[in-house]
Amino acid sequence: MKTLRVLALMHDYMVPPRDTSGHDLGTVNWKTEYDVTSTLEEMGHTLLQLGIKDDLGVIRKTIEEEKPHIVFNLLEHFYEVSGFDAHVVSYLELLRVPYTGCNPRGLILARDKSISKTLLASHRIPVPAFAVVPVGRKVRRPKHLVFPLIVKSLTQDASIGISQASVVEDDEKLRERVTFIHDSVGTDALVEQFIEGRELYVGILGNVRLTVFPVWELRLGAMPDDAHRIATERVKWSPKYQKKYRIRSGEVHDVPAATVDRIRHVCRRVYRILSMSGYGRIDLRLGADGRFWVIEANPNPQIAFGEDFADSAELAGVSYPDLLQRIINTGLRWRPERQG
Repeated sequence: MKTLRVLALMHDYMVPPRDTSGHDLGTVNWKTEYDVTSTLEEMGHTLLQLGIKDDLGVIRKTIEEEKPHIVFNLLEHFYEVSGFDAHVVSYLELLRVPYTGCNPRGLILARDKSISKTLLASHRIPVPAFAVVPVGRKVRRPKHLVFPLIVKSLTQDASIGISQASVVEDDEKLRERVTFIHDSVGTDALVEQFIEGRELYVGILGNVRLTVFPVWELRLGAMPDDAHRIATERVKWSPKYQKKYRIRSGEVHDVPAATVDRIRHVCRRVYRILSMSGYGRIDLRLGADGRFWVIEANPNPQIAFGEDFADSAELAGVSYPDLLQRIINTGLRWRPERQG
């Protein structure tokens, strides 16, 4: 393995301290950043950490001075605006420096759930019926949307703004939840047919030749009987809540092999339709009748050690260091100028 100069690009408040003593490395906010940088250093790569907020000039200056072989992109937004990270990646392409993760077009298409669902539906990918309520617009439920519905942010990921109250059963609750998304999250609202069923994830790595990892399931069986089995903010990010209800994830079981094969095939198609590259995760819902729906595509998903993406890769025989190296190799192979 060739040793590389890797510039890890991250948010300024997520830069891991050099001295991590006294920190619980399993729960710190900068776990992903720490896991990636410390593992790459252990592998022998030369690591440079750059925390940024709103200054592209710092990125250019660091690249000109340090001349990294590749930028390991760990940004989720820029200037605190979700979606602006696509423009940072475009800037890296203009600087002619390789980077890890998804390209700008894939980021833009996948992050806007309305655009992505419309594209996927046009390719006959099964997606739930939906409507968008822009900020400042009153809710007028289309006739094709019948209850129950789920209300979420149009552009935010990581389950931001999603709780048990996101699933609504009547027009009054629908209006209340749309108002919550507008006022509290600050984005347009996506109103979507709620699919009762199991929460599945499929990790994918690659640009042209794709590696599809085993189908993963978020297991929510120990939650209260009256709770909807959905990945709320607390389900995803509260260790206390996860421990209380024994929330865990693992390879999907009790699903026919033919269904698993169809899911993997459809997820591969989703990745290509949305022009994704680098690595990504496709989220689905599987109904009791064996039908499944694609809920969303997530470019640059969580890649901390012990999280879904890394665990599914490990089950496929790819250790965490090997996964990070493959992500780097995939970034080094990406050629923006060849994309139509």
